[in-house]
Amino acid sequence: MSASSRDTNDFFDQLTNQVLALRVASHQRLRPLNNEQLNRRPGYDKWSVGQCLEHLNILSGYYLPLVKTSLKLAQARGSAARQSVRSGWLGRRFTSAARQEKNSDAVFRVPKQYAPTGVRLTGTVVEAFTRQLDELLRLLLLARQVDAGSVRVPNPLYPWLKIRLTDVLETLVANYKRYIQQAEQALATNATKHT
Repeated sequence: MSASSRDTNDFFDQLTNQVLALRVASHQRLRPLNNEQLNRRPGYDKWSVGQCLEHLNILSGYYLPLVKTSLKLAQARGSAARQSVRSGWLGRRFTSAARQEKNSDAVFRVPKQYAPTGVRLTGTVVEAFTRQLDELLRLLLLARQVDAGSVRVPNPLYPWLKIRLTDVLETLVANYKRYIQQAEQALATNATKHT
């Protein structure tokens, strides 16, 4: 199989396992945090744990409904799963950028629409993130039943730009992993500053 084509079950198993791991991490490490821990920024130009989660909630709020609608349309058309799923060039680029280190030149800037706005966030930001992960798990189950490589999802910022469902899902999970890692780094930095 080429780099843009992967076994369907392997692809969805990998994404599902990554989301489940994020859910466990969120439940164990982020849910117990108090408001001060959620809002403490490790530096002037760094996001707090809560801001990282708010960013992911905003991102999910844009993308998950579009994914759900695209899946329903594919099911209505009678789309059926194939043995392999495909990725597109642009989608692979988005996913690669989401996996880059924060200081890398290859990383895209966070569009203003996706930037966190809260400065005094509460534990509801963690609960909302957990619900978003649960919704993503449901969508991953539905996506297994259609030809996910041929389903297109409109980009929220540029609706004329439609990206393969496989790429949207993979980029979302990569973003989740990246910002949860950033949240954990913020938490660790704050813990060492205040001990």
